[in-house]
Amino acid sequence: MDKVLKIRPYARLITMLGDQLIKNERIALVELIKNAYDADAEWVKVSFLNFNNDFTVNPNSKIIIEDDGNGMNEQIIEKHWLNPATPEKKKRKKIKETTDKGRILQGEKGIGRFAIFKLGKKINIYTRRQVWDENIEKFIEEGENIENVVEYDFSAYDDEFLQKNGKETELYIDDLQVAFHQRTPQTIVEKEVELGGIVRKRKPHGTIIEIENLKTNWTENRVNQIQKEIGKLQPIFSEEQKDDFRVWIYKDSEVHRSNELYREKLLNCLHNKAVLKITNGIYSEKKKTFSFELNGKQKKLCFTDLVGIEVFKNYFKDANYITECGDFQFQFYIFDFKAKDTRYILDDEEDKIVKEHRIYLYRDQVRVLPYGDPDDDWLKIDMMRGTKSAGMFLSNDQVVGCVDISQKENPLLKDKTNREGLIDEGRALEDFINLLQVLLRYFRKILFAQYLIDRDKRAEISNIKEGKPLDIIESVKKKTSQDKSAQKLLDSFEKSYKYEKEVYADRIRKTENLAAVGLSVETASHDVMIVLKKSLAQINQIISDLRLDGDVDKKKLLDQMLSLENSMTLVNTQMKDIRLLFPSAKTRAKDISVLEVLEKVDRLYTRPFQKNEIEVSQTVLNGDMTIKATEAVLLQVFINLYDNALYWLKTVSTDKKINICINAEEKLIIFSDNGPGIKMESMPYVFEAFYSEKGEDGRGLGLYIAQQLLNRYNYGIDVLSDENEKVLSGANFRIKYIEEE
Repeated sequence: MDKVLKIRPYARLITMLGDQLIKNERIALVELIKNAYDADAEWVKVSFLNFNNDFTVNPNSKIIIEDDGNGMNEQIIEKHWLNPATPEKKKRKKIKETTDKGRILQGEKGIGRFAIFKLGKKINIYTRRQVWDENIEKFIEEGENIENVVEYDFSAYDDEFLQKNGKETELYIDDLQVAFHQRTPQTIVEKEVELGGIVRKRKPHGTIIEIENLKTNWTENRVNQIQKEIGKLQPIFSEEQKDDFRVWIYKDSEVHRSNELYREKLLNCLHNKAVLKITNGIYSEKKKTFSFELNGKQKKLCFTDLVGIEVFKNYFKDANYITECGDFQFQFYIFDFKAKDTRYILDDEEDKIVKEHRIYLYRDQVRVLPYGDPDDDWLKIDMMRGTKSAGMFLSNDQVVGCVDISQKENPLLKDKTNREGLIDEGRALEDFINLLQVLLRYFRKILFAQYLIDRDKRAEISNIKEGKPLDIIESVKKKTSQDKSAQKLLDSFEKSYKYEKEVYADRIRKTENLAAVGLSVETASHDVMIVLKKSLAQINQIISDLRLDGDVDKKKLLDQMLSLENSMTLVNTQMKDIRLLFPSAKTRAKDISVLEVLEKVDRLYTRPFQKNEIEVSQTVLNGDMTIKATEAVLLQVFINLYDNALYWLKTVSTDKKINICINAEEKLIIFSDNGPGIKMESMPYVFEAFYSEKGEDGRGLGLYIAQQLLNRYNYGIDVLSDENEKVLSGANFRIKYIEEE
């Protein structure tokens, strides 16, 4: 006998979809929140009501999820909400890629709603549809005059829907009864609602989901974790939180504020403790380039720049590889857990916060779980470190960051049905992961490696200057005072070390001198070269005139020669000033006029200051000031200060000013400008070797050398941070000279 058979799923399909595919309560809540996001809600309030003090459940415990989104009408509830795998969102995406608020729809498989069965067995849904204005084809801020109520009560069934009231039963999915009725709006009406400590007016539309007969006990820690995870639903690394979609968690009437404080601490770590900050990153599939800012400085990498990276060679082979993934955005913050520089050292709390984060993946600014969880290694970083030398790669907990893909640019990167990660299909995902691996390998091999060299260089210089090995020797001597042979050996070692220390210290001084000369000559010689070039052109013109003209115009020739004489006089003066910088020209310390030195520096900077419209003024109190030093030292100090001011004044559009205030009575000079100033967090480090806020334009040596030169004469230089002490609004440096008695 022939007949047609129907596919009739058992009711336990709900468990399989809503329970087994939704890994845990965290993902369940996130799925329901994503539904609110897709419905253009501006806020979601998750309330844990009537729980015990330790967050264990009792018969009265319930979880309520409330939003002010579009809501649902009878048709949507019956045809879409109650039907698994509805294609509604998929259809909407084809018609219109975004919601009215410009959001990319996150769901399209129609199973996220079954997340509620991970949480409890009794669910009441109150929903009121937003009014659609057909004339403008948009929603307006009004609600339909009907409030819809959906009531699930599956308390009589076991978790697998194989028993009813303790008895075995053959239960099909269409046997499950769901109560539905309509009423005049009672719950979702315009009223005041507290959100995050602020009372707001509730819109007359949206959805409220009440979940009772809860399946699991909770704890304070689990709720806090949920708070953190919900806080990561949208990118957490920007300074400004988006106000168009916020999520709050409450226990009864009290809001959990731990998330805001936690976020503030995280941002502080990212912006102040990361040694490498890679921001505003963009991968262009068409151009095959990575563009980003490294510590504020713009950089670009092409495939041709990366072919030497082992990961690139193994997978992409050559620069002609065509990737199947599309454009994406990225930002990474890289930390040094062995930092020797105090500004990068993490305290215990900061270390814990950093290690709670990894590299997150977002799709259209909404997180793809579980990428970024501490136990997730979606970029296979730990796996590579396990098969190669660990030091060749950045560790998984050393990098905090996020990658943002879009459905438009990356249609081949699709979410898995269980919402945990991306489908491994074709080459798109593999290409995407390998691109990120190449980028991270480049950061370690090139950028982080250079940082380590600079770090160790600074530490070595610091140790030598502070004589730390001598402290260790002295400590060992005390512990082995009775051992004559040990004492003899230590004495010999101490003597050798002191000699090597002096040699090294002398080498450092000479290196600092040469570096100072190099930096100073680079600036000073620029003007000389311009004048020489101009003079050479004048000479060529004179020669040409003499060859062509039989009769020489003596007046014209005289004018030309006088112009040349003026130029050569300027060059001669400049070169005399420059010669003062050379080690061979250095003399003993003597009384030096500060104003005379400043006059020479002004000559060196006349042209660049005129070109950039920078006004230089002097404030002289109590006459000229003389100090005991060498002219070369003062020249180098002021050249570095002038050069620093010139760089930063080029970045502003307002009137550009430099002022040198000289107080002879107090032996004090304040060098100031009205540029952008020095960041508060940078002030402790501006005089450290190799520290620079100029990116690749800066060597990080100018101010360091200025301080070292002054220190040799027991003079000092520091940064003024007190607004009352500043002369101009930008960077203010105070130079204090102490007279010898």
